[in-house]
Amino acid sequence: MSGESGQIWAIVRNAITVIASLYLLLLLFMFIFQSRLVYFPRQEIEMTPEIAGFNYEDIYFRAEDGVELHGWFIPSGSSRGVILFCHGNAGNISHRLETIKIFNELNLSVFIFDYRGYGKSAGKPSENGTYLDVDAAWIYLSSSRKIDPHRIIAFGRSLGGAVAANLASERPLGGIIVESSFTSVKDLGSEIYPFLPVRLLSRFDYGTLEKIKKVPCPKLIIHSRNDEMISFRHGERIYEAASEPKEFLEISGTHNEGFLISLDRYKSGIDSFLKRTLVFYK
Repeated sequence: MSGESGQIWAIVRNAITVIASLYLLLLLFMFIFQSRLVYFPRQEIEMTPEIAGFNYEDIYFRAEDGVELHGWFIPSGSSRGVILFCHGNAGNISHRLETIKIFNELNLSVFIFDYRGYGKSAGKPSENGTYLDVDAAWIYLSSSRKIDPHRIIAFGRSLGGAVAANLASERPLGGIIVESSFTSVKDLGSEIYPFLPVRLLSRFDYGTLEKIKKVPCPKLIIHSRNDEMISFRHGERIYEAASEPKEFLEISGTHNEGFLISLDRYKSGIDSFLKRTLVFYK
């Protein structure tokens, strides 16, 4: 029996060693390649606003560190303001035409840009890089196009919410809309990978919750209870952390389709926010 017990324990020890080694390899992989778990850029521009019947301008501008960026400026005939559009972590600007159409119907001009490494923008994506990119977009609107910063509304969806919040904590704006965003990458990662020490491994922060605390302009937080990727609690916590003036718009539907499934409520909520927000600065 003692011999058999020894063999069993040897097998158990070997199994534990193998499992521990695989776990360490997984941690190493996650640490080295985590940017591939955060960014999913696509370079091909699959369609342009012209397909949706909009006039637009191809815009090239540079970030502070010299990286050339690309975006579109889509004017509205009777523009009440300009949306500075910070998109999510996947695809590129050509995958956001449905949202651009909504903003155009609300009489808003739109400046949507690609982060470095996305679409026609040069470079490789990074957290600080995305902050430099949105700041360069704000400078383009306020300096090159001479748009009053208080007529600029930063809009960020998902990861773009963190990018927009960072801008709004540092630059004057007419308002900010944070849709379907997370409190931080570390918080979200800990929920998705509860078996990994995400907070120790993560080189990314994207702390929307902490950034929103520093934002003085009017804020609209949008989230769906049906969001299967970023739980509703993230939106609630961002709203709770924000100072007045602030509003919360609850929509229905999945992470990527909530704004379409709740289209009427979505448009009405944004329209009401803008009416109060743009008057706020008159």
